[in-house]
This record gives sequence, C-alpha cells and structure tokens, in this order.
Amino acid sequence: MPHVLISGGVSNVSFSFRGNNAIREAIHAAFLFHAIQAGMDMGIVNAGNLAIYEDIPKDLLVLIEDVLLNRRADATDRLLEAANSVKGQARIRVEDLSWREKPVAERLAHALVNGINQYIVEDTEIARVELGHPLKVIEGPLMDGMNIVGDLFGAGKMFLPQVVKSARVMKQSVAYLEPYLEQDKSRAKSKGKIILATVKGDVHDIGKNIVGVVLRCNSYDIIDLGVMTPCEKILATARQENADIIGLSGLITPSLEEMTYVAQEMQRQSFNIPLLIGGATTSRAHTALKIEPHYTGATVHVVDASRAVGVASQLLSDSARDKYVEGVRAEYVNLRDLHKNKKSATKLISLDEARDNKMPIEWTDHRICQPSFLGVKTFTDYSIETLIDYIDWTPFFSTWELAGRFPRILEDELVGESARQLFQDAKAMLKKLVAGKWLSAHAVIGFFPANSVGDDIEVYADENRDKVIAHFRMLRQQTEKAKDKFNLCLADFIAPKSSGINDYLGGFAVTAGAGMEAQLARFEKEHDDYNSILFKALADRLAESFAEHMHTRVRKEFWPYAAEERLTHEDLIAEKYQGIRPAPGYPACPDHTEKPALFELLNASQAANIHLTENFAMLPASSVSGFYFSHPQSRYFGLGKIAEDQVIDYAARKQMDANIVKRWLATNLKE
Repeated sequence: MPHVLISGGVSNVSFSFRGNNAIREAIHAAFLFHAIQAGMDMGIVNAGNLAIYEDIPKDLLVLIEDVLLNRRADATDRLLEAANSVKGQARIRVEDLSWREKPVAERLAHALVNGINQYIVEDTEIARVELGHPLKVIEGPLMDGMNIVGDLFGAGKMFLPQVVKSARVMKQSVAYLEPYLEQDKSRAKSKGKIILATVKGDVHDIGKNIVGVVLRCNSYDIIDLGVMTPCEKILATARQENADIIGLSGLITPSLEEMTYVAQEMQRQSFNIPLLIGGATTSRAHTALKIEPHYTGATVHVVDASRAVGVASQLLSDSARDKYVEGVRAEYVNLRDLHKNKKSATKLISLDEARDNKMPIEWTDHRICQPSFLGVKTFTDYSIETLIDYIDWTPFFSTWELAGRFPRILEDELVGESARQLFQDAKAMLKKLVAGKWLSAHAVIGFFPANSVGDDIEVYADENRDKVIAHFRMLRQQTEKAKDKFNLCLADFIAPKSSGINDYLGGFAVTAGAGMEAQLARFEKEHDDYNSILFKALADRLAESFAEHMHTRVRKEFWPYAAEERLTHEDLIAEKYQGIRPAPGYPACPDHTEKPALFELLNASQAANIHLTENFAMLPASSVSGFYFSHPQSRYFGLGKIAEDQVIDYAARKQMDANIVKRWLATNLKE
C-alpha cells in the first residue's frame, strides 16, 4: 500500500497496487489527483492506463480516498475486500454518454480530448449558433480542447494515435465551419505557416503526414505539397505563401542529397527562414555534416512528430529563437568535430586487400538446387487475407511512435492501452479492406542462371550461359576486420564463373498498394487523417508481409532449397531461414541505381504494375523488391564505409561517372 518519504522539504511519494485493472487505474488516478493538490513536484505515472478522476465510481472513490487520506483504520481492508469482490470478472466497457448533458463548449472539449467524432457536426452547429460566429467556436472551445490535447501529448500522458484521432475531430469540425468562415472572410489565428513536402523522387509520406497533423493540432497553418516535390515548387510556394518554416521529409537514401540541394538553393536564393529535416533515413549527424553547412538560416533535424511542436514553437518565438538556434548550431559544430575524430579512427583497407579477405566458400561441398522454373512468374490479385498472418507488427507500432516489440507492447505499462486500441483499429480496418477490396496485391518473381565474376553477378539468358542479359554490380566491405572475420560482398554468395558450377540468382518485386488511391480519397473527403494514416501503415506492412510470404514459397516450392523448412512466425521475423532477400537501397547493397536492371529483368512495371521514380523509389509506395540468394552461408550485412579506390572501380564497372556514383553512395563514403 502507499508509503511516503519526506526529505529536504520535498515529498517523494510512490504508490502501487496490483490487482483488478479497473480498480488499479482508479487508485492511480485518485492518488495522482490528491498528490498534485498536496503539492507534488513531479509525477511518473502510467499515462496509458490512467483513469479520469471524475469518472471513478463514487462508492469506489470513497474507499480509495479513505486509504489515500488515512481517514479510517480499516481503510486498507475495505479496499482489498472491494478488489476481491470483482476479482476475475470480465471488464466490460459501457459507453458513458453523461458528457452529452454538459454545455456544448464542454462537449466539444470532451470530444477532442477523447477523439470522439460521432457528434461533432451536431455540437459544432449548436456552438456556432450559441456563440454567434464560427471563428469564436474555433478560437474558443475547439482550441481549448486542442490545448488540453497538446499539453497531454507534450507531457507524455497522451500518445500519437490518440492525438491523430483528436485532430480528426478538430478537422471535421473546422470543415463544417469553413463555409461560414468564407462568408465572413474570417480566419482562425495561426501560430505560423509551415510548408511540408516529401522531396523530389521520394513517394513516402506517412511520417510527414503525422507531423502535419500534430502541428495543425497546435494551431500551425500547414501547406502540404505532397510527395515527389521539386525544389523549385517548395521554394516558390514558400515565397508565395510567405511561409515561416520549410519542412522536408524523405525515406530513401537519395532524398538526403536532395535535401542538401534544397538547402543550397535556399542559401543561393537568400532565404532566411528555418529549415526542418525529417524522415527515417535522416539523422542529427547527417543534418549537421551534410545539410546545415550549406545554409546560414536555422537548420534543425526533427527526430519525430512528438518533437515537431517544440521545435517550431522555439523557432518562431521572439524571445526563445536566438538562444535555441545558437544551441542547435553549437551542437552541430560539436557533432562535426566528433565526426572528424571518428573518421580518423575508422580504418579502411584497400579494395585489393578486402577482396583477398572475401568469405571462403567451398563450392564443391554444396549441391546447388535448381529452381522449378527459369524466367519470371506473375501473381495478380493475390489474396490479401493470406498475407495478414505474415505481418510483422513491431514496425507498425513504431510508425505511430509507440516503442516496444509486438506482442509485448500490448501489455506495456506505459503505452499498452494505446497500443491495444490501435491494434484493435488495425484489425478492424484489415477486415474492411479485405471485404471491400480496398487494395490489390501483385507480384513477380524470377529465377535466372547466374555466376559471379569478381564482385559482379552475371545473369544469363538460359542454361547455355553464353549470353549475358544483366549485370549486378555489388559492393564490398572495406573496414578492417578482426581475425577470422571477412569483408563481405553479395557476389560472394553466387558460385564463381571460374568454378564451372552452375548457380542461380532470384529476383522479386511485390506490391500491396495497388488501388489504394480511391480509399485514400474517401478518407480525405471525410477529413479523416487517422484512418488515412492507418490505411497507409497497413499497406506498408502488407507489402513487407507479401515479400516474406513469397520468400517462404520460394524456399519451399519454387526454388526448393529448403523444402523441409518448418519455421514459426517468430522464426521468420528473426530471419532464421536459409538464404537471404536483400534489396537495392538497403545496407548490403545501398545503391538504388541497381534497381532499374532488376526491374527490367523481371519486367516488373508491366508484370506487377510497379514503377520507379527518377530517384528509383517504387510506386505504389507500399512495394518491396530485391534479390534471392539460396546459399546457406549467405547472410545480411551492412556495407559500411568505402574508400575512393572502390568508388573508382565501381564507377568503371558500372560505366558511370564517379561523381554521380558518389552522389548515390554519399552516406557510405569515407571523407
């Protein structure tokens, strides 16, 4: 039961209660309420499971407060008796509509905080009539509610899925009011105007959209330019709209170079507004090293949506801006200094030495399994339902900034409640998208006679192996290795041509995003960012599960080198299978320019209706492509840094200008 320690005039109070969930949550809420009233300086609470104090049943509240306030000698026994009386009972949630009896301003705030949109249009109209002006509804009860949401999110007491649901309520209310605002030529007060864009050649936008939602929740005016946005459009729109901030997003590695180009152009065109950098491949270090030095305006890396509001508010604050920017710049200078020291400590060996230290494989000891067919095989309108069982859910929760591995995340003390609700929503949407055929899944796989020649893989037209139809140029690790460790290259896992052994290479391209535009348009029409983001996140997971599912079929059926394999879902996620399926743009082969040769070999554009952008991102975005290697010693690895001698060698093998090669491999170059 509770214990209190008084030390140095500051109360340090910890409280825990194990037992019935509903009672535990009520105790925690009541305890927090009274602790704050008593002057508690800081609280660490399970925000995901925290009940609302006013919602605790009155009879239970009396028992809890008797314990917390030490009002009765038998208080503990009475509370334990109450807990035992409900032990083992199923927890039934009955919708409480008592809030519908409150004044409309309170109803609007309640709807926003709890993400309830069933009554929002009805209550918005009542508030518009009562307050006499649509702008008063936005700047009054709606902003009051969103301020509560922002405070809870900032304090870690509310999580991203809940915030996006709150934003949906806000957006739907404002959309209802917009015709009235137009009549009055009124606009809600904005904290600032921010341009958001996924840069040229990149089609990924989930992270950008989440950031936009969170910023809108906090009264920023967001102009979202979508995906594949050229630098010229970004900067022209910023000037035209008199924007306060530009935010760039990207997922694929070529986007990093495009962001650098935008920074250079902002400098050349004399911009001075802040530049925000975000996306899965971005980092503070890359921003400090590659982007910030090109632009004298404030350049800030934003790690996720939860930080976006704080960064924007400081950048646009007259009182806080200078000190904040000065701190960021000092931090980035420090990162550059650390990088210089680390750079000198990273030892690379010559390309010749790395090749001499390749993985030794005794090819005569291994029987090459022949694929069941050569050439390509196409799968159209593949069963989405089949793919659901192959979903790896952990990255899905990461998309929503909920940290933890599935399924343990569902019981996490901090985010478990939010994760369970999100998972429930995801499963409900999966049922709808299967029943409504919201998505189509297509795939193409292929197997080809192949051999390695040095660090290249030659692909042949047929078993005669006298006509080369494709080359894949692979890169080799160049960092100095410890004894008995090897400098790996993907070509090592294909039998050398000089061995006289006939080997094979597989390829694949899959998508689970075909046809998603129609459903996304419906969500947009309904101002439903929550379901739009949820839908895209599920499409991404289904694409990855499709790749996993097809790889399983390849190993057991189409190229049955592991026909007797018996792996669990957890084994697949842990990559315990034989062989690998690396993809261009990923750590073992980071060069996206190898993708066109793969797509041509598979005829992926026609066979699976997957297309490449100018920077070799795939459309639809929910797509995956790569190679199949069957050798039991093949493994995933990261290329790491490479030296100038390999850049020159690689450029010659690809018949490409070395400067262009450096652009595509910028993150792998040792400076």
